[in-house]
Amino acid sequence: MSEKKSTSEELEDITGQFRKESRSRLVEESGIIKETSNSLKEASDGTASNQVCETRPRKKKLGMCDDTSTSSSGSKSKRNEEQRKTLQFSERITAYDSLPSKPEISRNSSLSVTAMSTEDQAFVDSLSHETLEKISPQLSEENQKGLRLGSDDFTVNLKAKGLQEFPKDILKIKCVKYLCLDENEIKSFKGVDVGDLLGLEILSMQENGLLSLPTEIQLLHNLKLLNVSHNQISLIPKEISQLGTMRQLFLDNNCIEDFPCGLESLGNLETLNLAKNKLRHIPDTLSSLKNLRALNLEYNQLTIFPKALCFLPKLISLNLTGNLINSLPKEIKELTNLEKLLLDHNRLTFLAVEIFRLLKMKELQLTDNKLEVISHKIENFRELRILILDKNLLKDIPEKISHCAMMECLSLSENKLTEFPKNIHKLKNLRKLRINRNNIVKIPEYISHLNNMFSLEFSGNLITDFPIEIKNCRKITKVELSYNKIMYFPLGLCALDSLYYLGFNGNYISEIPVDISFSKQLLHLEFNENKLLIFSEHLCSLTNLEYLDLGKNKIRKIPPSISNMVSLRVLILSCNKLETFPIEVCALENLQVLDLSENQIQTVPPEICNLKGIQKLNISSNQFIYFPIELCQLQSLEELNISQINGRKLTRLPEEVCNMTQLRGLDISNNAIREMPRNIGELRSLVSLNAYNNQIKYLPPSFLSLNALQQLNLSGNNLTALPIGICKLFSLKEINFNDNPLLRPPMEICKGKQLYTIACYLQRADERDEKILAKIFKIVANNINETSFQFLCQKLNLAISETDKSTISTVSLSERVHRALDKWKMENNLSVTTVALRDQLTRVLTMIGAYEIMDKITALKLSTCAIKF
Repeated sequence: MSEKKSTSEELEDITGQFRKESRSRLVEESGIIKETSNSLKEASDGTASNQVCETRPRKKKLGMCDDTSTSSSGSKSKRNEEQRKTLQFSERITAYDSLPSKPEISRNSSLSVTAMSTEDQAFVDSLSHETLEKISPQLSEENQKGLRLGSDDFTVNLKAKGLQEFPKDILKIKCVKYLCLDENEIKSFKGVDVGDLLGLEILSMQENGLLSLPTEIQLLHNLKLLNVSHNQISLIPKEISQLGTMRQLFLDNNCIEDFPCGLESLGNLETLNLAKNKLRHIPDTLSSLKNLRALNLEYNQLTIFPKALCFLPKLISLNLTGNLINSLPKEIKELTNLEKLLLDHNRLTFLAVEIFRLLKMKELQLTDNKLEVISHKIENFRELRILILDKNLLKDIPEKISHCAMMECLSLSENKLTEFPKNIHKLKNLRKLRINRNNIVKIPEYISHLNNMFSLEFSGNLITDFPIEIKNCRKITKVELSYNKIMYFPLGLCALDSLYYLGFNGNYISEIPVDISFSKQLLHLEFNENKLLIFSEHLCSLTNLEYLDLGKNKIRKIPPSISNMVSLRVLILSCNKLETFPIEVCALENLQVLDLSENQIQTVPPEICNLKGIQKLNISSNQFIYFPIELCQLQSLEELNISQINGRKLTRLPEEVCNMTQLRGLDISNNAIREMPRNIGELRSLVSLNAYNNQIKYLPPSFLSLNALQQLNLSGNNLTALPIGICKLFSLKEINFNDNPLLRPPMEICKGKQLYTIACYLQRADERDEKILAKIFKIVANNINETSFQFLCQKLNLAISETDKSTISTVSLSERVHRALDKWKMENNLSVTTVALRDQLTRVLTMIGAYEIMDKITALKLSTCAIKF
């Protein structure tokens, strides 16, 4: 994975953790200043907020610098300043593109009053600091001071401590203003002295399984923020109306069906989050919340736009995403201060013309509705920064959109546009334009007028060429033109010296021009599913390139000059015409991901050991005669895929495979492997094992040492029994034993794919088998004669010691047989199951002609088979 991508993901992780803390949510929509947010977060988890600044190593690599280095190095040229801004914006775009296209309901959505449901979340967030933050009114200085509770003297953080009762003792010895009890198992306030909570200003109890709030909550007269999101609350007591100081209330992700009675009395409330409940109706009394600024009602069951919302004079942000609303009331014009409106995933067929009277609108999201037309009155939105209209039925965009002069992000993907929207080139502030998956045939030359453009996306259209005038858009960092009908590489793109991401998958390009060698700044390049016959030497000049996808072409060999691509981390050459492993690739010391699947490779060269940093290797569906032993030298490898659904089947795995001690994912499915390596348990880091559609008959004892294993798929094999110790694999979460001739446990037990059920069966079956074996021992001991006993000892390789011989006259035959069989069981029990011992004993008894004994054992088996357990 490229350093660019990993940096973005690291920043995303830090941001996610930052949002998850309940106090950091004060930044969202409510307008608490950043200093307050940072102090609250530090108090909550002890993590300094300025860590985010340390996650930007990419700037140095591209010759950029952060604010500190800028100030210390003196004045910079205008060119370097533009590059710095370009990089910052491109990083936001990377985070924007990393999100899924389908709506994703975040578990921590309660932390954001206006959580996005589309892939535009990250981009919109990035713009919030530059646009919405400037215009959204802040809480008063008095309020900010009242919520700045960084001191340990006022803060108690008991997040995820396994508490089952409300902590009482600590409240008696500290004057607590902020109390965090998130992620515990506190079901009620039982036993707490409310008097100890009278000074409380912030109370957070996310993810506790709360069923209700106690009526005593009315006594918390100083409470300013209450967060009880992600619980099972279905009813809010009317006594909540007594909390007159409440400013922020988070009730999202609960089971509330009726709008809480008493909320209308909270005159100071500024933020209300009721997202992801079961609300069907909003009462008219909600309009009494005259100070409400941010309201989140996303993912409820509202069928109409509640008129009461139209009479909230200070409302700035309104989120109604994921409801069943099909029209807007004309009263919406009363929301004169509204700046952000989210109506994604509803059933709107048109927009009431009154909405265009909301002159302060800065962000409007309408993804996944049924809109067929946008009124020309959109020209009134002179302050609009973000407009998302994806997944509608739009055939054209009104020309007067050009009056939205402040527009920065415009997304029109998945509509029915056949022409490039007219006059868009007049949007001089436009920085991101997405028109993916429409029916556009041509991009006009005047696109070059978009001088501030950073990102262009036109994938999934019918475009045949791209205007050379694009070279004038000097700030562009990303161009996505995948799945069009482009035959020749657009030369104008090679003049964009800020371009780092270029996507051309699914086109008809057969040749890479020499001009691309001048695009030294490129980091990410995709040419999957084109008509390339060779790996162009010109690509080898891209020394900064980190990600290269040339899959699904007709490439037969790799040029030696690929060694010049010293920054390459991800190389995809799947579905080509390679007949030998490209030894030239082994010179790429920084390579981390290599995909050579769906080729005709038969062997792997010893030089593969030079890939010291390789982490993921996909060589599935090739023509290997045997498992490439050379792979076992790759000590850094974490994921290996050698599934052969379309290739030559492997029949065995060498024991050397266990030398790859860092391996976390192993896919050996769709082969003809008969047994697992005996030492497979040495793969201590293994988390995922896919071995379905093979011929495996049993699991070796060491398999039970795979303590890190979480996912196991052994379907479609020849397993007849599972080891009882499988219950010791405590990390195992996903299992699949379907399509095996299992007897122990039977297939009906395994179909539920529940390890606990399987383990219980095996434990009871083992206890049952032990009892049966003990009864068989007793039958043998009571019925065998001396001669048959001597033969039995020989066949079972039981040597009779001198001590045993000396006791023949003093110890009964029955007792001696018992001792011998117990000794035999003890010697074999570690390596052989109880059932196997029983079967071996019955075979030997048959061999020595002990038919009377066998009749009794058969009768015993028949009787036990009739007993269900």
